[in-house]
Amino acid sequence: MIRILCLLGIVLCFAAGAHGRRASPKPLRVAIAGLTHGHVGNAFARLKAGDVEIVGIYEPDSAVVARYERQYGFHRDLVYSDLGKMLDAVKPEAVAAFGPTSDHLKVVETCAPRGLDVMVEKPLCLDAREASAIVALAKKHKIQVLTNYETTWYPSTQAVYDLVDTKQSLGPIRKIVVRDGHQGPKEIGVQEEFLAWLTDPARNGGGALMDFGCYGANLTTWLMHGAEPLTVTAVTLHVKPDVYPRVEDEATIVITYPGAQAILEASWNWPYGRKDMDVYGTTGSVRALDAKNLRVRETTDTQERSVVLDPKKAPVDEPFAYLSAVVRGEIAVAPGDLSSLENNVTVMRILDAARLSAKTGKTVRMK
Repeated sequence: MIRILCLLGIVLCFAAGAHGRRASPKPLRVAIAGLTHGHVGNAFARLKAGDVEIVGIYEPDSAVVARYERQYGFHRDLVYSDLGKMLDAVKPEAVAAFGPTSDHLKVVETCAPRGLDVMVEKPLCLDAREASAIVALAKKHKIQVLTNYETTWYPSTQAVYDLVDTKQSLGPIRKIVVRDGHQGPKEIGVQEEFLAWLTDPARNGGGALMDFGCYGANLTTWLMHGAEPLTVTAVTLHVKPDVYPRVEDEATIVITYPGAQAILEASWNWPYGRKDMDVYGTTGSVRALDAKNLRVRETTDTQERSVVLDPKKAPVDEPFAYLSAVVRGEIAVAPGDLSSLENNVTVMRILDAARLSAKTGKTVRMK
């Protein structure tokens, strides 16, 4: 009997996965709101892991639906052209939004009265006014609204925070430099429908400033414990006006705090894709080169030392595992978390100030 129980334990451990992923009693029932964001492929990829079930898809563009249907083989019966009717028909546990940024508020307005938690792709919304409306809806209907950033799931992101805050190895922060972007959405070949709204200021709120400035604002706000900046100054450029005539393709945002500053370099003009970050304290620095590689140097060191990190463990290793854990009460979203509303309302205030600064050529005072 003891041997049988031991063997059963081994089987259960194996089923949980070699990387520590928990065994779930059933997949999370997720509805997809929109197919025009190129990252929607991540949702279909989760189907292979078995912890997500896509129970409904809202997308009014039939051509986009047809292409994804051919690619992923879902049944057309899952697709609706009305978001509210879809939610009432399929009764999901949560909704993941993969449409234009301008649709995020509408998605929350539709989901909140139905008590459905929502995850949107970064940034949270178009501006701080919309962010306030989302907060009010979330509070009234007691739902979670999460914002998904790729860098949230990087082991290097957490390692930087641990060095700076938990271990306090580098002293108080004096400077943060965050660089995000790539050669440009057209240059890297994003889907036609994705490119259309990424380069439309009415649907994306801007160009590179919104697309990639939000990463640095999110990380900086987290590292600064949600502190309100003193000032925001931004400069934008149209390096490629023939390619992106309606939105900026280059942005630099300088944020000041008492005793510290952050420089966010958002660009559709890098020679390659990058998401990296440098943090300098009074006694050392850390450079997150990518998802898993750090370089650390303290005052007493003669050179930087390299650190290679292990992957994060479930459910904080990718967005849908995290969404499932939040929806099912296995994880609480702490105020100020990278995905939290508190953090992302501040992000929108920073981005609003950056756009105003770039437009007027003046520093915007936040306090």
